Amino acid sequence: MAKKKIRVRAKLKGNVVEVKALMSHPMETGLRKDKKTGKKIPAHFIKEVVAEHKGNKVIVAHWGVAISKNPYIAFKFTGAAKGDTLKVSWEDNMGESASAEVKIG
Repeated sequence: MAKKKIRVRAKLKGNVVEVKALMSHPMETGLRKDKKTGKKIPAHFIKEVVAEHKGNKVIVAHWGVAISKNPYIAFKFTGAAKGDTLKVSWEDNMGESASAEVKIG
């Protein structure tokens, strides 16, 4: 996989932080065939997404093959302040991972 990237935005509105994240990942199901070789493309998908604020997990998502390529996730949580750091990370079924940190605006 060429790029392991997460783009994250986190904005504080009142006392609620709205988070939006876009992840670069091929998300292969293991059911498609390579058009040139006719062989199945191995399954390659994000299995877990975690968002952390001040060392506490605010969301843990367990994913499988049913999620589309370059997945997008949006969620909200409370208990943060402007300027705090939010870390979003993923790990896939092949042991690859990526993470990104963003200051809450």
